[in-house]
Amino acid sequence: MQQRVRCMARVDRRQASAYKARVRILLMFQTFEDTSDPSKVKTRVAQLRKALRARKLAAFLVPRADEHQNEYVPACAERLSWLTGFTGSAGLAVVARESAALFVDGRYTLQAPEQVDTRIFEILRVPQNKSSDWVKAHLKKGDALGYDPRLHSVKAIRKMEEAVCEAGAVLAPQEDNPVDAIWEDRPPPPVTPVVLHPLEFAGEPASRKIARVRKTLRKNKAAAVILTMPESIAWLVNIRGRDVPHTPLALCFAILPAKGRPELFIASKKLTPDVRKVLEQDVALRKPDDLPAALAALGKAKSRVLLDPETASRWFADRLDEAGAQIIHGADPCLALKARKNRTEIAGTRTAHRRDGVAMCRFLAWLDARAPSGTLDEIGVTKKLEGFRRQTGALKEISFDTISGAGANGAIVHYRVSEATNAVLEPGTLYLVDSGAQY
Repeated sequence: MQQRVRCMARVDRRQASAYKARVRILLMFQTFEDTSDPSKVKTRVAQLRKALRARKLAAFLVPRADEHQNEYVPACAERLSWLTGFTGSAGLAVVARESAALFVDGRYTLQAPEQVDTRIFEILRVPQNKSSDWVKAHLKKGDALGYDPRLHSVKAIRKMEEAVCEAGAVLAPQEDNPVDAIWEDRPPPPVTPVVLHPLEFAGEPASRKIARVRKTLRKNKAAAVILTMPESIAWLVNIRGRDVPHTPLALCFAILPAKGRPELFIASKKLTPDVRKVLEQDVALRKPDDLPAALAALGKAKSRVLLDPETASRWFADRLDEAGAQIIHGADPCLALKARKNRTEIAGTRTAHRRDGVAMCRFLAWLDARAPSGTLDEIGVTKKLEGFRRQTGALKEISFDTISGAGANGAIVHYRVSEATNAVLEPGTLYLVDSGAQY
């Protein structure tokens, strides 16, 4: 269960790559180092442009995304951060022959110019500026715009395709990502252990959830649905993981047929014998490398396949289309089903709220007593807040890096305190804390 709390307090004198991730779990869920390095941007962009020339590409798209369109991504998918230095949770870079642009939203108006070499990247805000318009203006007739089809949704590429066509250019999907080719110390994909989500918290067994999804398939006259969102699969088969920060997800894919055994495509290293035994009661376990063949089989059978264009990558659409499947564009059926909570889930949510509420009350009482001294800083307060939550004995993770802003820092949207920006909570100033927890 996730609980998020945002509060603003007035500090007044009158008022009293796989090892590092494991270390974070043991010590703190949040770290405070600044990993961006604008000095490396020039060299890395030059390397990418050399790779693009070898592939005869005029430009390439680098999104802040992974194969599942997650908000939080594993270290191996932090391509945008590695290339540009920008560490925000949303963004898109377009690197062309002689120019490059980074598109970010209003949350990162201040952060992006500080982290990125603005001599290399023009920083543009969305929605005022559209990446498709920039692409159209910088491509010539006959140019090819490269992209990794695994990292862009069907809907996103459809919009970009229109702009590319208007420029007289073409989209060029790349089987291997050129950023990965030049990223020499790229971390390996995560293989953290999957854990079962007990029935006492889920309130419904996987078999019943699978049956409910199949009802949706029958309504859509679909032979199968491709599930690409790890949170949907986590709900469906009652599992949790630690493959990405702050969200208990195990990265995997699934194919759920209207008839027959569902298939779960997940790295075998993530599954202990006990977890494997339970999962095999409801699904067939497959290796991720088996996914292309499974999609080809759906196509060979001319199956009607439900695919969510908002969340599924273009790679799935291309594979299914090439194999001869009939794609039905529609929402992931798990979304609506898991949005309606059962009694057990509602009770769990209330318990999480009460538990976190107590932790927050203890924190605020501590803050009232200590803040007037003028000896607290943003990092110290953040650590203390996480400490109160840990004392519940039920904390699994924080929901996101705590926004802990003293004085002027509290006015920065999505401010993330680092050792370089750590400010003291001065008496008589405002302090903003926006935080959350996973229980």
